[in-house]
Amino acid sequence: MTESKFDVSVKLTSGSAEDQSAVDVLILGLPSNNSLSASLRDLDELGNGWLTRLVNSGQLRGSRCEMTLLGVPSEIGPKMLLVVGLGESAATRSDAYEMTAAAIRSLLDRPRGRIEVRLAESIADEQHDAIVAGAVTACEGQALYRSEPSLKLPTEIAFPGISQKQLERGQTIGDCINQARRMVNEPPAVLYPESFANEVKTLFSDKETTVEIWDEHRLAEEQCRAILAVGAGSSRPPRLVIMSHLCGGDEPPIVLVGKGVTFDSGGLSLKPSDAMIDMKCDMAGAATVVGVMHALARLGIRRNVIGFCGLAENMVSGTSYKLGDVIKTRSGKTIEILNTDAEGRVVLADTLDVAKDYQPKAIVDLATLTGACMVALGRDVVGAMTNDDSLLEEIEAAASSEGELLWQLPMFKHYDEQVKSKVADIKNIGDGRWGGAITAAKFLENFVDDLPWVHLDIAGPAFADQPKPHRDAGATGVMVRTLLRWIEG
Repeated sequence: MTESKFDVSVKLTSGSAEDQSAVDVLILGLPSNNSLSASLRDLDELGNGWLTRLVNSGQLRGSRCEMTLLGVPSEIGPKMLLVVGLGESAATRSDAYEMTAAAIRSLLDRPRGRIEVRLAESIADEQHDAIVAGAVTACEGQALYRSEPSLKLPTEIAFPGISQKQLERGQTIGDCINQARRMVNEPPAVLYPESFANEVKTLFSDKETTVEIWDEHRLAEEQCRAILAVGAGSSRPPRLVIMSHLCGGDEPPIVLVGKGVTFDSGGLSLKPSDAMIDMKCDMAGAATVVGVMHALARLGIRRNVIGFCGLAENMVSGTSYKLGDVIKTRSGKTIEILNTDAEGRVVLADTLDVAKDYQPKAIVDLATLTGACMVALGRDVVGAMTNDDSLLEEIEAAASSEGELLWQLPMFKHYDEQVKSKVADIKNIGDGRWGGAITAAKFLENFVDDLPWVHLDIAGPAFADQPKPHRDAGATGVMVRTLLRWIEG
């Protein structure tokens, strides 16, 4: 796996430089009423009211997320000033995260030394870790294999006014989001079931979290025939990874389950080339689970949480599973295969059944499961389906706090009929193209019994075709922040 350039190259500190002329760029916030903060007033005085003149002439504005980079007209101040518009209302956690990320990203077009982020003087204390996390994620992109790095990272980013505790927490959250993004951005020749599992083993080697890996032989012993069927066409056999973070006493665990199809060709229901290009991202659910579990371990969160990653490569060969096959899953339920490109739910069928053995108090699964969810909600919104509205309400509250977009889709009983098979218990696609995200969730519901369960279809927001001001294109690390907040709460 590629090491994070951020981890290697950028130093994070919490103090301000004694000699401000040693600061390459100072980042400060300006509200929409254009009132200058203490730091902006100090800089204004250095240049005989230069900032006041810019504000009065309308050249410097505090509109939300507007960025203005200025040269400082004094030898005793920082070389450059980046003013970030704060808007009218108090910054939320999402604002703090995205504003800081956008500010840092705007400065990575050339080499710089020390950057000081003084947004803490304009943003409430409880959002300070989000400021740091945003800065960390800004320094990670999808260009893992360019000979010349596309991002020119600074040597240091300082956060005056932010406590060491908040600094360390923010760095951990940012690093773990980046860990999930990096796994998704890796090419499928680098990240496949075995290498994914080995990466997880290494990641937690010095942590309290224990890692168990089931290879193809253990999967066969455990009768995980669904996972084995999806991986049967590949020369790289499937894996199941179990990460146990048991720090919460005797309470039943929370379970996170991630779909980990490390490459999805569609199998015999072969995808066209354009639809296959980004299918390295089909393990984003599993990568998100790893990111959350890593954050729990690094932050020392005292909860019982177990993460499961069902890993397979869906390829085409003479041993591929076939349309018309009937698979007896680990639970005993039988699945009729009518489309080998509806493979993620087949992998999750066994993975969810293994998770049930741990008698969890709640199950949350994450999967880049359906294009239908993107048709319904677009590219930026997670589709949520559940058998327990109170559980989903908790996750919705966490998502709202972190600014990650989530919307509930219905799970009416009449959808059950659409996944019933004439020759087996259920089939792996619904009746026609309508309601595909929901019928996929209805398929999964067969494997959770009556346990409280939420299914998160992250097919849209997990991987972005285009960059945004606060992040690069490629993997986004969606839902790491939300699930971490929910578990902590």
